[in-house]
Amino acid sequence: MNKIEIEDELRPEYDLKSLQVRRTGAGRKSFGDMVRLEPDVIAAFPDAKSVNAALRSLIEIAKRSTNLTLKVDSSVNNPPLL
Repeated sequence: MNKIEIEDELRPEYDLKSLQVRRTGAGRKSFGDMVRLEPDVIAAFPDAKSVNAALRSLIEIAKRSTNLTLKVDSSVNNPPLL
């Protein structure tokens, strides 16, 4: 059966004309930034929005904690002169 004899069974709502095929290069197998979560983590969050909000909060806490640690460390390494 050649290409001319093949009937198009694809539904009309599927538009593949804008589909870009990556034949070569590093991006060939990557389809975006994706992280796989373990089942216990998935159970704790109802959706992606809540996961992102929790991670952003954790990032902010880590930044504040780092700033506090840096302030404490600098005072330990450089004690005030009497």
